[in-house]
Amino acid sequence: MSPNFFATLGVPLLGGRDFTEADRIGAERVVIVSASLAERLFPGQSVLGRRLTWTDGFMKFINISGEPRRIVGVVADIDDERVAPAPAITVYHPFEQEIAGGRLFVHARTDPYALVPIVTRIARELSADQPVERAATLADVRAEVLAPDRLNALVFGGFAGLALAISIVGVAGVLAFSVSSRTREFGIRLAIGSAPGRIVAGVLREGAWIGGVGVAVGLAIGMILAQVAGSYVEGLRIPGVVPAIGAAAVLLSSAVVASALPAARAARVDVIRSLRTE
Repeated sequence: MSPNFFATLGVPLLGGRDFTEADRIGAERVVIVSASLAERLFPGQSVLGRRLTWTDGFMKFINISGEPRRIVGVVADIDDERVAPAPAITVYHPFEQEIAGGRLFVHARTDPYALVPIVTRIARELSADQPVERAATLADVRAEVLAPDRLNALVFGGFAGLALAISIVGVAGVLAFSVSSRTREFGIRLAIGSAPGRIVAGVLREGAWIGGVGVAVGLAIGMILAQVAGSYVEGLRIPGVVPAIGAAAVLLSSAVVASALPAARAARVDVIRSLRTE
């Protein structure tokens, strides 16, 4: 990385310093590490000034020496592939000390693509053999990388919406059958002075109970299946507490909404007709 790389991308420096023009071949070898790596190497301690050494023999084949390097800075985690904040175990080397293939980032105040010919010309002037393979904005890179995730979210979101609609119809159907089978009971309760609001509240509670039992059973089975799948699929991410609570709230709310029509029907039972049914 060259100086001001992190400032260009808007990545905050959490401690220490950025690379400078003095970090070149012949000077002390230095590195900057990500926050996750710093916490993993020295939990609860400062990593600034400590030494880091590559012990993997493969490094010599990519022109990275095994000499110790002093950690001079810590930056926030960023996923290099997605160019977005995400947990990452990363070590950054100064460009002038470890020269290899890389990417050039330019911070533009106008249309970025208008600068492509200028940047390409400057790169060719510095090195005629330097290839300039592809120019893209960070927004375009993120859109391309996140396209599969967005497609998955759209597809699974559609299936989730369909499942929610089926559950609403199911709860409404069960309660409608329950109300129709209890028509005489509701008629008698209304005849002896029971308020329609109490009948509505009772049917709504029944719908909420059905939804609550379904949510509890679904969460239990889901957690078990997630643990089983996690043992076979590496990197499987299990939703946290907040998404689970949000999903439960949506399902319970949907169950109550689905109960509204049967509850209103129960409160409008014709007392005379219901008493004549048997």
